[in-house]
Amino acid sequence: MHCIGEDVSERLDIIPAQFRVIVTRRPKYACRACTDGVAQAPAPARLIHAGLPTEATIAHVLVSKYADHLPLYRQAQIMSRQGIDLDRSTLADWVGRAAFELRPVFDALIADLKRSTKLFMDETRAPVLDPGSRKTKTGYFWALARDDRPWGGGAPPGVAFTYAPGRGGLHAERILQGFTGILQVDGYAGYNRLIAPDRVGPDIRLAYCWAHARRKLVEITRSGSASIAEEGVRRIGELYRIEAELRGLPADARLARRKERTAALIADMRTWLTHNRARVAGKSPLGEALAYIARYWDGLCIFLTDGRIEIDNNSVERTIRPIALSRKNALFAGHDVGA
Repeated sequence: MHCIGEDVSERLDIIPAQFRVIVTRRPKYACRACTDGVAQAPAPARLIHAGLPTEATIAHVLVSKYADHLPLYRQAQIMSRQGIDLDRSTLADWVGRAAFELRPVFDALIADLKRSTKLFMDETRAPVLDPGSRKTKTGYFWALARDDRPWGGGAPPGVAFTYAPGRGGLHAERILQGFTGILQVDGYAGYNRLIAPDRVGPDIRLAYCWAHARRKLVEITRSGSASIAEEGVRRIGELYRIEAELRGLPADARLARRKERTAALIADMRTWLTHNRARVAGKSPLGEALAYIARYWDGLCIFLTDGRIEIDNNSVERTIRPIALSRKNALFAGHDVGA
C-alpha cells in the first residue's frame, strides 16, 4: 500500500496539575586513613527552612489565592482529591512566609510609584473577622496605581495594594508619604486632608473623576423622566467622546486639543450648572448631584491644564476588581495582619 494523503484532526486534551515529591540525596563520605571528619554537600536552600514545599508549590498557592481567587480552604480540598493532606493553617503559614520574603519587592514597587508625578488612588472595603464579637469589622484595601499609557508616557503601569483598618484621610496620607504631584481620585471627602491649608508635606493636587459625577446623574434618569439630569449626562458624554479621540496622543497634543475643543464645552457647562442649581431644590437627589459637581468643579476641570491627566480614575478602579472577587470568595480576612 502507498500513502496517497492523510486526514488530520485535533482534540483538546488536559493533564491535570500533578504533585510530585522531589528527593534530594546527599551521600556522606569519610576517609578511613585520616581524621578529617565527614564530608557532605550542603543542603539546597529552602524558602521555608526545613519546610515541605518547593518554591514552585508556594508560588502556585499564591497565584491560586490572589490571581485565581481560590481561598485556602478550597485549595486544601483540591489537593485532598490527589491524596495530598494539607491543613488550611499550613497553607496560611506558607502564604505568610512568602509575604515576608516578597516584602522588599512591594517596598521597591511602591517607592517607584511614588517617584512618579501623577498617580491614581482608590479604596475598597475589606471585611475582617473581629475576634470575640462573632462579627466582622470593616477595614479597607487601598490601591495606588500608575498608568501613563493614555498619553504615551515612558513609565510602565503598576499598582501596589496596602491595607488599613479604616478609610480616614490619615491612611491615604501615610501611604502617600513622600509623593508630590497630581493624584486622581473620586470625590471621597477623606482625600481633602491631602490638600488642607495647614498640611505639612509635599504638594499634592487632586484631580477628580467625571465618571462619578456622571454616575449620580445617570441614577436619577433611571428613576423616571429628568430632563436636567439627561442634559447633564449628554454634556459629560461629549467630553468622553473627545477624550476617546485623544487617547494615545502625547500630553502636549492632548492639552492643545482640549483647549481648542473641550474648554468651550466646560465653560458652557459651568453656566448650565449655575442656572439649574438655582432652579432645583438643594435637598432633592438632582440638587445633591448638581451640588456634587459644583463642589469638586476645580478638580474636575484640572485636566484642561495638563495633558497627562485623565478625566476619570477608571484605571485604578479596574485594578481593584480582583480584590472584590477575592473578597466575595473568601468572605473575610481572619485578622488585620492577614488582611
